[in-house]
Amino acid sequence: MGDLELLLPGEADVLVRGLRSFQLREMGSGGWNQQHENLEKLNMQAILDATASQGEPIQELLVTHGKIPTLVEELIAVEMWKQKVFPVLCRLEDFKPQNTFPIYMVLHHEASIINLLETAFFHKEVCESAEDTILDLVDYCHRKLTLLVAQSGHGGPPEEEESQYGTPMQELQKQAELMEFEIALKALSVLRYITDCVDSLSLSTLSRMLSTHNLPCLLVELLEHSPWSRQEGEQQKLSKLDGQVWIALYNLLLSPEARARYCLTSFARGQLLKLRAFLTDTLLDQLPNLADLQGFLAHLALTEAQPPKKDLVLEQIPEIWERLERENRGKWQAIAKHQLRHVFSPSEQELRLQARRWAETYRLDVLEAVAPEQPRCAYCNAEASKRCSRCQNEWYCCRECQVKHWEKHGKACVPAAQDDRAK
Repeated sequence: MGDLELLLPGEADVLVRGLRSFQLREMGSGGWNQQHENLEKLNMQAILDATASQGEPIQELLVTHGKIPTLVEELIAVEMWKQKVFPVLCRLEDFKPQNTFPIYMVLHHEASIINLLETAFFHKEVCESAEDTILDLVDYCHRKLTLLVAQSGHGGPPEEEESQYGTPMQELQKQAELMEFEIALKALSVLRYITDCVDSLSLSTLSRMLSTHNLPCLLVELLEHSPWSRQEGEQQKLSKLDGQVWIALYNLLLSPEARARYCLTSFARGQLLKLRAFLTDTLLDQLPNLADLQGFLAHLALTEAQPPKKDLVLEQIPEIWERLERENRGKWQAIAKHQLRHVFSPSEQELRLQARRWAETYRLDVLEAVAPEQPRCAYCNAEASKRCSRCQNEWYCCRECQVKHWEKHGKACVPAAQDDRAK
């Protein structure tokens, strides 16, 4: 597999060493764009490493050079930019971009980082190397999962047709919305990997997960709504995302450290007992360990609820979001105006150069060459040989499945195809 490497070991080391935090006003600048490209290269190399089973040099470099906290800070910074600066930028009177590509790059940055973290956090030593920022990452994942639950409760994102003939900015906002959904799914996977380390997490992190955010109850809501699943008929095969939720619940409810800390109030007890309806023979065949969870729930049904605990815990508080908000409070419009003048109004020549560099960064041919398994049909999960010709992202076993899946896939297909053309 050596000829499939994107980066030589020395190159990867240089790119990882160079990772740093940027101020909100710097997002989209030349130096920031260079780091975004470097992150994409590291992302793809990490996927190649995992797929080829050749060890995990990218993940090892991130741990060795202490860069996991840097990635978490950058993740939360771009999340804040999207919430605080992007809406202000869109409202500026003289903001009429002919090309939204530079802004798309900033919006895409969050997806790039969470992708890299998802690949890296598969390994437990990465969780340890996050140090105090694990609290910030838990909060980040909680925000994303709360949005997922809220979205499923309101019928999901608007239909694609609403913005099909909109302005470039309307199309960009639509793409940002669709991207947000995919980011939330990656956050779910990262959270599950954090729960794999539950017995070694700090008391503050455990308290944050179980008491402050009550993640077990939130995960039950996610299973109830399953916003990533198609609605037609009963799905027999367990999806990867449903599996992540079940494993996270197993870790949070059955690990000794978590069980000692989680207060099973009447509300929590009622929520958790809903899980019994989902624990079918089909599910247990696919995740046999859930038999232990089934036993825990049977015992829970026979026990009294606990009163809320009033233990005094000196809780450590996540600080990245609060610090960034404190440093930039009252400056959102100034940041937006600065970026309008210096970042998001590039010349045609600069745009062409940036698009060319972006196209060179991606090496989809290499990634496809080491696809870990036969593609599966996006509708019925059978082995697939046909691909969506427009966006190239989804696979199908037959035309009939593609037609049935279009109502869901159509929302992501058009923006993906437009993005590919931009590259």
